[in-house]
Amino acid sequence: MGIRQDIQHFVLPNGLRVVWVKRPGSPIAHCALTIGAGSRDEGPEETGLAHFIEHCLFKGTEKRKTYHILNRLDSVGGEVNAYTSKEDTTIHASFLKEHTSRAMELIADIVFHSTFPSKEILKEKDVVLDEIQASMEQPGERIFEEFDELLFGSHPLGHPILGEAAHVQGLGKKQIDAFRARRYHPEMMVFAFYGDMRPKMFERFIYRYLVDFNASGPIKSRKRPTLGTGLKRQRAESQQAHCIIGCGAYDVHASEKLAFILLNNILGGPTMNNLLGLNIRERHGISYNLESHYQAFSDSGLFQVYVSTEKKQIERAIRLINRELEKLRTKALGIRQLHAGKNQLKGQIALGTEGGLNTVLGIAKSVLIHDRIEDLEDIMSAIDQITEQDLLHVANEVWRPERLNTLIYA
Repeated sequence: MGIRQDIQHFVLPNGLRVVWVKRPGSPIAHCALTIGAGSRDEGPEETGLAHFIEHCLFKGTEKRKTYHILNRLDSVGGEVNAYTSKEDTTIHASFLKEHTSRAMELIADIVFHSTFPSKEILKEKDVVLDEIQASMEQPGERIFEEFDELLFGSHPLGHPILGEAAHVQGLGKKQIDAFRARRYHPEMMVFAFYGDMRPKMFERFIYRYLVDFNASGPIKSRKRPTLGTGLKRQRAESQQAHCIIGCGAYDVHASEKLAFILLNNILGGPTMNNLLGLNIRERHGISYNLESHYQAFSDSGLFQVYVSTEKKQIERAIRLINRELEKLRTKALGIRQLHAGKNQLKGQIALGTEGGLNTVLGIAKSVLIHDRIEDLEDIMSAIDQITEQDLLHVANEVWRPERLNTLIYA
């Protein structure tokens, strides 16, 4: 594996990992603090807690009120934002490089020194409850949450990131403090910076803002999920029909992961010329919204094909999707098709590293999960080495008919 010369990677005394992607001459800088605390780390009565905490981080610290937090970077043309996923929470900022100290101090302040005022918690509940209601009113969004429940059952990976309204109503500072005590540990955090700075100044800022934070309780380990297989559920909805066909897939550490990424990209990735698009959308004209997704977790994975169409066409769409999966299980790709698929994926990966914010977010997550960063050339080389037999193997391992689950809104 190659070592990128433009990246500095080290660990602070408290265990927090730091990554610096050097970009000499760039006037713009980006940074992110990623925490290994997501919705899968919630207890049975805590659904939505990780996301709720992310909201409340911006509602007051030991020295700032909400307005001062929001104004700190906005006033100099910068941006600060956050998001929560199944396995992590990330706070990130983009700004002119001369405001690096301001951005780093702000992120450290809201993550390490938030006070979670009771009045702000009550107000933020209404915001999150409104989010939940809006999601429930969109069948194209709700079906993904219900499919997770179908596949993962009662495991936290099957819970919606936004949570359930009844549980969010009951959240308070006690639950927030308990969750942070078991997951907001410096050794579960990565700070990534993308920009131009003198090394001594960068080190000074890092030690000034990030080194004093320590955890207040033991880390709670994660429970591996048990996946449902061969399940089908149908429910009545209005007008447009929606469907997800999917199953469990490879986790982030699996040696087959890259081959499956390539296979999924060929099947229904973010392009107009994928197999689902050409053979179903273009040839039969029965669906515009048709795509496949693959998400790898630390100990599991998720594959989905989503389609929406007229009610009278949904069964036909399902048959056509299953036909495409069967083709990839039974017939190897031709040399030209495989070569084109590889070039397409390599181009997408390369373009994804072009933006500074995307780069810093990807690197932070990579270090959090793998404790390393792969060189782009190594990834491209690994893609080139994938064979048609590799794709047949992963297609048959993941897409066996008895493993596939189907959820229909029609």
